[in-house]
Amino acid sequence: MGAVAPTRVAIAGSSGSIGTQTLDVVRAERGAYEVVALAVGSSIDTLIRQAEEFRPAAVVVGNEADRARVQDALPFAEVSCNLTDVVGPADVVVNAVVGFAGLPVTLETLRAGKRLALANKESLIAAGPVVRPLRSVPGAVIVPVDSEHCAIHQCLRSSVDAGMEVRRLVLTASGGPFRGRGRADLAAVTVADALAHPTWAMGPKITVDSSTLMNKGLEVIEAHELFGVGYDAIDVVVHPQSVVHSMVEYTDGSTIAQLSMPDMRLPIGYALGYPSRIATPFGAIDWAATGRLDFMPPDTGTFRCLALAYAAGRAGGTAPAFMSACNEIVVEAFLAGDVPWLQIADTIESVMDSYSPTTPRDVDDILEADRQGRAAACRRLGYPEVG
Repeated sequence: MGAVAPTRVAIAGSSGSIGTQTLDVVRAERGAYEVVALAVGSSIDTLIRQAEEFRPAAVVVGNEADRARVQDALPFAEVSCNLTDVVGPADVVVNAVVGFAGLPVTLETLRAGKRLALANKESLIAAGPVVRPLRSVPGAVIVPVDSEHCAIHQCLRSSVDAGMEVRRLVLTASGGPFRGRGRADLAAVTVADALAHPTWAMGPKITVDSSTLMNKGLEVIEAHELFGVGYDAIDVVVHPQSVVHSMVEYTDGSTIAQLSMPDMRLPIGYALGYPSRIATPFGAIDWAATGRLDFMPPDTGTFRCLALAYAAGRAGGTAPAFMSACNEIVVEAFLAGDVPWLQIADTIESVMDSYSPTTPRDVDDILEADRQGRAAACRRLGYPEVG
């Protein structure tokens, strides 16, 4: 028998946390994967270094002004400014783009009938009604890279009929850097405080979302879309150690959980290798040194973004897209030092109170809801409107 050809991997958002850790997995799994496409927004120096190492055939940059420089530096690659160009040469596409900008990669990958390693939760959350029918395209499959959804994906493989046997999904949350604090304790927290996550190394937007529990709320919506489970059957528990990554409770009372040490290379490797498992034991547990595992309910009175996300998910239609877009603007304002941490939830709640969701017919309706969410948040913050 001849050697098995390596799996061809494209990474959209290769300069970020998920993108760089995907390359770690490729390095560790020597010869199993070939990087055929890389894409970044503006991190050109990082992109050039990555491409010089992995020699992809296609490279995408976010700005036309950077294209000539990158092409000169990488004569072996075809350089473009079209993000979806990463899809064509790949067997599996890692969508690690931050925010709603990742939607085109999600749509194009599924339309092409390819495996999507999804780390861009906003595109599925915002465009769930549009993404849903594309999952029936022959060959199209979504394997989630979020540690929580990857855990559920693994747990569901123990069932022969998940639709009949699953009682509820339980997403775990670390609680972020402010776990245990009340509202009065959070009035003066800084950007640096919010970015000091106790267990995970993530990008700034996702880390702030973790501090507000919006990240967990978005994951609830994503779990609903990924696994077809109603919101009343999706629970959240705070688990500070981040060893139990999520659980599935079955109708007979059994709970199946996925455990590992916090290491995003495990879910990345799972998505790259699916349906097989990779050989490198990222996140392996030393059981003799594990110690205690704690669980507690989330404080939705202080961390109100979780409840706001549940409400948007239950409202359905364009509500998740509108809320996600609003959250992106408010988080950017917080990171810029323009608003205090407590105002993140206050702003989202006030904007959502005036929004009436509609049923999206196509991507344009999702884009319009996204535009409206950004514009409404900008008005509330006193910013010039975007879009």
